[in-house]
Amino acid sequence: MPDHRIGMIVPSSNLTMETEIPRMLSAREAVRPEDRFTFHSARTRMQRVTPEQLREMNAQSERAATELSDARPDIVTSACLVAIMAQGPGYHCTAEDAISAALRGNDAEVPVVSSAGALLTALSALKARRIALITPYMKPLTQTVVDYIENAGTEVVDALSLEVADNLEVARLDPAGLEEHWRTLNLNGADALVVSACVQMPSLPVIQRIEDQAPVPVLSAATATAYCLLSELGLDTVVPDTGHLLSGTVPAP
Repeated sequence: MPDHRIGMIVPSSNLTMETEIPRMLSAREAVRPEDRFTFHSARTRMQRVTPEQLREMNAQSERAATELSDARPDIVTSACLVAIMAQGPGYHCTAEDAISAALRGNDAEVPVVSSAGALLTALSALKARRIALITPYMKPLTQTVVDYIENAGTEVVDALSLEVADNLEVARLDPAGLEEHWRTLNLNGADALVVSACVQMPSLPVIQRIEDQAPVPVLSAATATAYCLLSELGLDTVVPDTGHLLSGTVPAP
């Protein structure tokens, strides 16, 4: 069977999306060797996580989608969660539709997954009505993410902002720090813990370790994106050692 081509629209300063998604799907090949994947990226300019740069980056998504369509991907994912959520409630639908239209314009009608939409989909699949989360953002942007998630019907019972504005510095955060950060959150009544609500903040090495200690399922924007990518491709949502969401037991949305 031919490789599944994964197209990714990523911020120009993003390092982690192109690390964690390939690592997850490569790990999956060990248990599902019949499915193989290749990864193809287009970049949109963004250096600092500010509302102005996020808006400017969003405006480049259709150009990036058109460039990706030349590679004839099987699916396209848009990486920056906060860039979409900062545009107002429900904007992930608008962004996904715009990317889909750009792809269709170059004869590439394929599924589109945004990390923002993927996180909401994953929370719904987990039946998580109340969550806690960690972000690398400044507090006002974290509140934007909280408001977006709550507008979609999930209550955020607690949130922690690490307050790192430089996107490259976000990628340099040590994921081991999350093993301490999550313990500061109030998980009373929570149904899930989003240990990284950002595809630039690394968390993959500690997802399973935290879930082994936490009282609720643990996920990240990246594991949610992988879950939706696999679901849209009609493949089992199985990735070893990445938490309950990717155990293969959570029904596809």
